[in-house]
Amino acid sequence: VQLQASGGGLVQAGGSLRLSCAASGHTFSSYTMGWFRQAPGKEREFVAAITLNGRGTSYKESLKGRFTISRDSAKNTVYLQMNSLKPEDTAVYLCAAGSRYSIQPSVYDYWGQGTQVTVSS
Repeated sequence: VQLQASGGGLVQAGGSLRLSCAASGHTFSSYTMGWFRQAPGKEREFVAAITLNGRGTSYKESLKGRFTISRDSAKNTVYLQMNSLKPEDTAVYLCAAGSRYSIQPSVYDYWGQGTQVTVSS
């Protein structure tokens, strides 16, 4: 499966962005989807994940209440709604697809190219 992330940009603190990740192929519903982020000089970190059917979600603890992951199987797309953004949210955001539900990036099999999110203070 190929993944294409989009929706990043420059936003002021307190603003919102919605990231999209479009998946190619006909097996989108077979994959757990996840969002990760990586800031310069830092390790890749888990942001959110959603189960095959979209009924289960997980979030990095500190992001709960501000970020929401969702998926639309008809559009083969997973979304990340980000509200009340903070400068520390600045990073490249990557979407990933995997056969197992996990917060560990090593479990995911396919990765998109990432989209830059920059939050100014």
